[in-house]
Amino acid sequence: MQGLIVRFAVIFVALALTTAVVGGIDVETGSAVMDFFSLMAAALVLAILNAVVRPILILLTLPITFVTLGLSVLVLNGFLLWLTAAVVEGFHVRTFWAALFGTILLALISGLLNAIVRDRWERRSQRTRKPAPEGWERIDPDDPA
Repeated sequence: MQGLIVRFAVIFVALALTTAVVGGIDVETGSAVMDFFSLMAAALVLAILNAVVRPILILLTLPITFVTLGLSVLVLNGFLLWLTAAVVEGFHVRTFWAALFGTILLALISGLLNAIVRDRWERRSQRTRKPAPEGWERIDPDDPA
């Protein structure tokens, strides 16, 4: 459960930074509180679309992905960002190019944030690791021997 909350927070922060940087992606509802909730709803819808719809669409567009050497996945991600804007009131994606650049920036920011969170999570889990029961040997996955 805690991992899901962390992943949602990463998507939320990445989406907030993307809307601040990319000109054609906006959150406008009239008040700051409603903007915040619209951004939260957009992050939730985008997370659900990425978890449920994206794998199906990637499978269906696999031949095109091979021909375009993977570049069609960027267009697919841009489509999911546009679909998020169509579902969430107050979240707008104005143009195709805004969706495409937003997708690239969103991937870069969320990848960086996930790497930071993952590194902290791994260090924390190593400190709190319980000793092996007596008579058992703990196998360290980082030890080559």
